[in-house]
Amino acid sequence: MTEAIIGSTLISLAFGVLPYAAESYYLSGLERLEVNMKDKLRQLRVSPKNLRSWLVAWSTLLLLSFLTMTVVFGSLPFGLVTAGLLAALPWHILKVMAEKRHQQIEDQLADAMVSLSSAIKAGLSLAQALDILAQQTPRPICQEFQQIVGEYQLGKPLERCLKEAKVRLRSENFALFAAAMEASRESGGRLNETVERIAHSVRELQRLERKVLSETAQARTSALYMALAPGVVLAMYYFFLDPVNTARLFTTFAGQVMLCAAVLLNVSAFLWARKILNPEI
Repeated sequence: MTEAIIGSTLISLAFGVLPYAAESYYLSGLERLEVNMKDKLRQLRVSPKNLRSWLVAWSTLLLLSFLTMTVVFGSLPFGLVTAGLLAALPWHILKVMAEKRHQQIEDQLADAMVSLSSAIKAGLSLAQALDILAQQTPRPICQEFQQIVGEYQLGKPLERCLKEAKVRLRSENFALFAAAMEASRESGGRLNETVERIAHSVRELQRLERKVLSETAQARTSALYMALAPGVVLAMYYFFLDPVNTARLFTTFAGQVMLCAAVLLNVSAFLWARKILNPEI
């Protein structure tokens, strides 16, 4: 009993002194993380307001989860895995948001090309047609056209605006679209016909992508069920089949390591399966 009290006291003192000893490292790491996440949020057109407060709360949650699992429940492996999964959560959320926004832009791009072709047929210049797209196309692609038009009106060359948009969007379809506009400005030609052909090609690619997604929908659902199955099997063994031996997975160090390794492998397998089942055409 005395050894347990002394051990708990020493751990508490260590964690009490740690914030003061590591304050400079924490603040510098927090500043670098804030700069990195601000850049990602700006690319997603999400306001980084109060980001520092969210990062402080997030880091506090990481520390509390680690302390709860390590000190209260006496499991260092559970503490490390819980803190690691929580640390990766914001990056996963940003990745999902970026993928969703990118897919929305890809879906809206063909209609935007057709609208641009119609505006050019009506006798408008390329800059005027882009201004119409910035006003009439839906979000989020209208935000990209608004930035292009805004920068162009402030005096930046249109070629440079398009080049920066290609880097920002990282879309092969938009790169074709921008290349057609640049070629039209440099050498002339019927831009509306070129854009219409590109729009037709983009729609065909989108049709193929939707077909692939529909064909792999059942496999993605199966991957989710397979990821949930180990938890269900563990619960069945814990409550019904073999509670005594199953409890050792939670009470012994070797069992905790095995459980943590199983969780990490299961999460990795699920993410890998999702990546394989979402092919890019």
